[in-house]
Amino acid sequence: MATAPAPVLLAHADGTVVDASEALGRMFGYSREELVGRPVDLLFPPGMGSIVRQALAGADGLAVETRREMLGRHREGTLLAIEVRLEPLPGESGVVSRMSVADLNDRLHIGAAGRPARVDHPTWEVNETTEHVPLAREGRRHSGASRIIGQSAVAQRVVNQARQVAATDSTVLLLGETGTGKELFATAIHEQSARRGRAMVRVNCGAIPATLIECELFGREKGAFTGALARQVGRFELADTSTIFLDEIGDLPHDVQVKLLRVLEERTIERLGSSRPIAVDTRIIAATHRNLEQRVQAGLFREDLYYRLNVFPIHVPPLRERTEDVPALVWHMVEEFSRAFGKRIDAIDQDCLAALQQYHWPGNLRELRNLVERAMIVATGRRLTIPLPAVTPTTPRRSARLVDVERAHIHSVLESARWRIRGAGGAAERLALKPTTLETRMARLGLRRPRES
Repeated sequence: MATAPAPVLLAHADGTVVDASEALGRMFGYSREELVGRPVDLLFPPGMGSIVRQALAGADGLAVETRREMLGRHREGTLLAIEVRLEPLPGESGVVSRMSVADLNDRLHIGAAGRPARVDHPTWEVNETTEHVPLAREGRRHSGASRIIGQSAVAQRVVNQARQVAATDSTVLLLGETGTGKELFATAIHEQSARRGRAMVRVNCGAIPATLIECELFGREKGAFTGALARQVGRFELADTSTIFLDEIGDLPHDVQVKLLRVLEERTIERLGSSRPIAVDTRIIAATHRNLEQRVQAGLFREDLYYRLNVFPIHVPPLRERTEDVPALVWHMVEEFSRAFGKRIDAIDQDCLAALQQYHWPGNLRELRNLVERAMIVATGRRLTIPLPAVTPTTPRRSARLVDVERAHIHSVLESARWRIRGAGGAAERLALKPTTLETRMARLGLRRPRES
């Protein structure tokens, strides 16, 4: 095993490394002796190692090889794009699995300049005669825009739905709260469709004034109204033979809903100031955070348009319903900001990650991203501490639980800093907070320095 030319190791069902090749050690920056007897988690960022261990634990029920693309972690902290293959090897001492690792950096044209690799997280796949290509991997071949991170059951359900509908021309309706990543799924669907050769056209229906939305969507002829000095091509014409993404479709004015219904029924548009129909071959992906059924009942949204759009609805889950994905999401964002800010992060405080998984995330992925970005801006070392979001009186549902988590976390940091708030190595620095901010939170949480005995 030690002299095997390929990166490979043997691991027990409990995740302990039994043996490893020197080639694998070189890939991850360890000697063979340093790997044997240690948990396989050593080779993966937080959240990824547990996925591998789960697969190893279930290996006794497998009779075939399984594989997946995922993130590995070099000893120095660099994230590696790798493909992991597991093959169960039943024996007298129980099931031992052979784990082969392939470096995907060259294939993905990343990592050559020392940049961390980025890889998506599809489920484990059975290695059959016909290869099943993950949605995000297929999209990355074309533009690299698809970055769907999530191993939870709810996240994988949505990924599978997106994969199923991507190969068709059916209308898709993405439903979910603000900040859940609906546009990300729209992009992924487009990039695996037959229309991926042309850029997807994006329109935020809620951001364009009602007086202009018709011109933006369908275009106008010269002289259509006072000030219309030139012809304007609308977004639907720009999206001909491609995909149009209509975000916040629930905010579309009622009169424009009628024209959109005609596009869906007849596949034609009319520019403002013209009665000549123009044929368009455009796939529609719509999204909204609103409850369209309630808006239909309230007379704010046309019922016939709703049914035309609701061909293939996909409910994108809020982050609070897939908090097990938070560690992988955080590492993904840290790696992205590391490149942008020219900083290197080798570790993330595990108490922080655990606490972030208890938060209810009213702002979803957008809130998490902002939190990570702020932490990266103020980070001074290679170990990242992410301050918890402030808990306000309006924080719903799990706020009481978060208060307990926040109190315990700050108390732990204070004890490790021997209750010193200011200065290098003080609790404020470790929490990436201003000393005055930390003191305010301590007062709110009822944290006081214990008296000397």
